[in-house]
Amino acid sequence: MFIYPAIDLLNGRCVRLRQGDYSRETVFSDDPAAVARRWVELGADRVHVVDLDGAKAGRPVNGTVIRKIVESAGVPVQLGGGIRTDADLAAVFDWGVRWAVLGTRALQAPEWVRATATRFPNRIVLGVDAKDGYVATEGWLEVSRVKAVDLATQVSDAPLAAVVYTDIATDGMMQGPNFAALAEMQAAVPTPLIASGGVCSLDHVKRLAEAGTPGCIIGRALYESAIDLTEALALTRSVTRPDRRLL
Repeated sequence: MFIYPAIDLLNGRCVRLRQGDYSRETVFSDDPAAVARRWVELGADRVHVVDLDGAKAGRPVNGTVIRKIVESAGVPVQLGGGIRTDADLAAVFDWGVRWAVLGTRALQAPEWVRATATRFPNRIVLGVDAKDGYVATEGWLEVSRVKAVDLATQVSDAPLAAVVYTDIATDGMMQGPNFAALAEMQAAVPTPLIASGGVCSLDHVKRLAEAGTPGCIIGRALYESAIDLTEALALTRSVTRPDRRLL
């Protein structure tokens, strides 16, 4: 299982939100590039970045900072937040991003996501953010009446790199992932699943790895030292072999 340390950007700074609430932010660093270097020095071989400003604005916003993260990290970077057009996609790939996460646009135009994944095989990630099982969009500010699993299955035949599944209720709350929802999603689609939200102990990491989850994103638990990244990486590498579709 691959571990993706998370870097969430708001106003150019590295922050964490609780349950996606922009009014409940904790600032961890004014230098996100330095944060990326720190995770790589501890053994990370990929980084997950979210442009929270972009998610809210409907277009990528933190381009300068993201370029610096890509350059400083020296490992593949996965980016989500506000990527909704061909021009947005061209921009983030020009910044050096390896994988682009498409969320809101997937709900609005699943056929565009399918076509985009065909043009960029294994570089597009479907971002499915759910509240009570239903897809949330616009930086989690809106909740649809489309079930998360239904959205994923609509585009599961496209050559996606992965599906990132985030349960909003657990995100940033340090209370553990929604294992039942993750299992349901993993059973529903053939695409590699990356778990996100609530991973806050080595036991959680081990449980995900033993369940065969290809990847997981860890945020607040790393910043608050609830999980030691080096230990987590060693654990996953001893339990499972990585899913080569995520390479």
